[in-house]
Parts: sequence; C-alpha cells; structure tokens
Amino acid sequence: MPKQNPFAILSSGKAPWDSWRKEFADVQASEPDLHQANLHQADLYRADLHRSDLTEANLSGADLSEADLREADLRNANLRGANLSDANLLLARLNWTDLRDTKLCRANLEGADLRGADLRGADLTGASLDKTRFDETYLSARDQGVAGISKTTGEPTARS
Repeated sequence: MPKQNPFAILSSGKAPWDSWRKEFADVQASEPDLHQANLHQADLYRADLHRSDLTEANLSGADLSEADLREADLRNANLRGANLSDANLLLARLNWTDLRDTKLCRANLEGADLRGADLRGADLTGASLDKTRFDETYLSARDQGVAGISKTTGEPTARS
C-alpha cells in the first residue's frame, strides 16, 4: 500500500483519522508525521494524536480538549489560545512551545517536558504535573501560584 499523507487524512475529519490510526497502527500510523501542519482553530476534540510528530505545527486556537497526546512531539509548536482541557499529554515533548493563554485545565502533564515553553496566561487549574519539567519555562508569578509551581526550583509543589 502506498504511504498516505497523515495531514490529508486528519484534514478529512476525525472519523477517517481514527479509522486510519486503528487500521495501520503497526505501520505508518504509529507515529504520524504532522510536522509543520497548519491546524489553526481545528476541531480535534478527543482526537487520537498519541506519538504524533507535531513539531513546529500551528495549533493556535485549536480545540484539543480530551485529546490523546501521549508521547507526542510538540516542540516549537504554536498552541497559543488552544483548549487542551482534560487532554492527556503524558510524556509529551513541549520544549519551546508557545502555550500562552492556553487552557490546560485538568490536563495530564505527568512527565511532560516543558523546558523553554511559554506558559504566560495559561490556565493549569487541576492539571496533573508530577515529574513535569519546567526548566527555563516562561510563567508569570500569578501563573506559578495557580499551577503550584515553585518559583525557585521550577518544580511542582505539593498540594494539600
């Protein structure tokens, strides 16, 4: 079977995307290449994007709520103003990602790498931050307090 274009499949809708991911899970759909994809304001609610290469992708304003982004590579992506509420970002690579004004409410960011990311204005209310890397991350003092991140170590603080 000829190699299919992951962006074209995703652009045709979530149903064809999910079907393709299941049908070809062991071959080309295992780590879809969406590098530099323009998904500005895309409706990706509950989309299965685990292990996808979304480096340098434009996901600004996209609805990624409840999306599966486990182990996704989002380095240098633009997620400004995106909705990632209840998304699963377990072990995701978010280095140097623009997450300004992003909704990350109740998102699972456990083990995610946010080094160098810009989180100013992001809503991290209820987010799971265990073992998340925040080195050199841009956060306002208000954002740090809301997220429960130590201003001195960049590590999540214990919450009671």
